[in-house]
Amino acid sequence: MDRSSLVRRPFPYSNRNLCLYLIGANILVTAFGYLSPAVPYLLAMNPMSVLSGRIWQPFTYMFVHADLSHLLVNMLGLLFFGTQVERELGSSEFLLYYLLTGFLAGLFSLAAYLLAGAYSVFLLGASGAVFAVLLAYAALFPNSDIYVWGILPVRAPVLVVGYTLIEVVSQLFSFRSSVAHLTHLAGFGFGWLYFLVRFGVNPGRRFFPRR
Repeated sequence: MDRSSLVRRPFPYSNRNLCLYLIGANILVTAFGYLSPAVPYLLAMNPMSVLSGRIWQPFTYMFVHADLSHLLVNMLGLLFFGTQVERELGSSEFLLYYLLTGFLAGLFSLAAYLLAGAYSVFLLGASGAVFAVLLAYAALFPNSDIYVWGILPVRAPVLVVGYTLIEVVSQLFSFRSSVAHLTHLAGFGFGWLYFLVRFGVNPGRRFFPRR
């Protein structure tokens, strides 16, 4: 059997609005975190906790948020861009893409923290997966405009490249910041890799096609 054909076998198309369920799950878990302070410590990713046996944390970290503003920013991004990506890819493909890129971004961040000796850090938030969704939106709708601050139209691919550069600079000059820039970059990177492996599509060529 050709393994490439298995990897690229499409799911039956359906649009079940799973994006809204993901948003609901994030809201629910964050609400539980307010009710019980133990929830973030149980689900957010901490290198020492993972090494101690809480191996689910590289997956569950993306459903926990630090506060309401953190939750709001991520869920608005998932709502605006995720619903369009899900409608284009289908619900099953979208769910796999979202969960896999978020999980891989968590694993990558875990490895980076362990190598850096950052054993006490706690990683939480859906940003890695949401950044992957933003990349998918730009690859699927390269000619669409996104209005920055509601007034400045910017092509989606240009915005993705700009965000990537900002994250690279932020990672280089504010490594100890509470913002997980490395996880954001990992979300971009694994989203890019997903398009290459799963669809045989290079997002860069969709962003800026040759004339």
